Amino acid sequence: MADVLSQNEIDALLKQLSSGELDVDEINDEPAAKIKEYDFARPAKFSKEHLRTLEIIFENFGRLVSSNLPAYLRKNVQVDVMNSEAVTYSEFSNALSNPVLLGIVDFAPLKGNIVIELASNLGFTIIDRMLGGLGEPLEKSREFSEIELSVLERIFTILVDLLREPWSNVVEIHPRLERIETNSQFAQIISPSEMIAIITINVTIGNVEGLMNVCLPFITLEDVMDKLNTKYWFSTMQSRDEEVYNEFIETTINKAQIPIKALLGKSSISVMDFINLQVGDIIKLNSHVDDELDVYVGNIVKFKALPGSGAENYAVKVTEIIREE
Repeated sequence: MADVLSQNEIDALLKQLSSGELDVDEINDEPAAKIKEYDFARPAKFSKEHLRTLEIIFENFGRLVSSNLPAYLRKNVQVDVMNSEAVTYSEFSNALSNPVLLGIVDFAPLKGNIVIELASNLGFTIIDRMLGGLGEPLEKSREFSEIELSVLERIFTILVDLLREPWSNVVEIHPRLERIETNSQFAQIISPSEMIAIITINVTIGNVEGLMNVCLPFITLEDVMDKLNTKYWFSTMQSRDEEVYNEFIETTINKAQIPIKALLGKSSISVMDFINLQVGDIIKLNSHVDDELDVYVGNIVKFKALPGSGAENYAVKVTEIIREE
């Protein structure tokens, strides 16, 4: 609010105006306001479309975490993206409590860093599981020791490495964990007034539930903001599916183990004869020695073969391939 003039100041102004010492035109000549160029195509904030695309990316990230982390923790891990929002970095940092787990991640080749915040109860649960415990959090929160931070660094590194695949549809990144901070004052990666996107993820390890927040500064994502839309994301994902995933699925199927068996023959006996079977008894089958055998792949007859042996093992020689339309 402008300052209120006293009666003496008003009298002085009127005296200067009447004497000509003060010109009315000079009073009206205010300095022109500085005009800043604003690109509406790439605004300096996150739109709903940007936030929705980020949610899709981290939903994919959550699926990877759910399938990879149980191998290290030996416990069921469930990850769900709750919401996303755009706030200033000061709002994010002021909401942090101490101690806190903040992973500072270099998001190369994009400029700047991102921050992964993990709830303290999840941190102590991970430490307990990694050191052979049941995975119970502490009743009262405390500072993390250097040994505990070393254990958590391994899990943070795994989380950071899992970021590569979800972001590959937007940009090929090579993220690297720089350090872990337990005090939010030492994690001022950008100006407090800068805009950031926060992706809130709910993580459940066994019976312990907590939040993981991923802080993505606008200045870090500025170069790829045009690609952060669902249309571009799905189009690149479809192209990648055709070029990469088809080959991956084919390779995986080729390595799959399938059961195969050769049926020597069939026979029917009474329950009494079955109960009284002894070692050395002979069961007469409905096939001859020189008859071709049915070879089953799973439960489907796929080959005809003759019985024999090879390298002191029973074997069959395929004589016919059964192809069914």
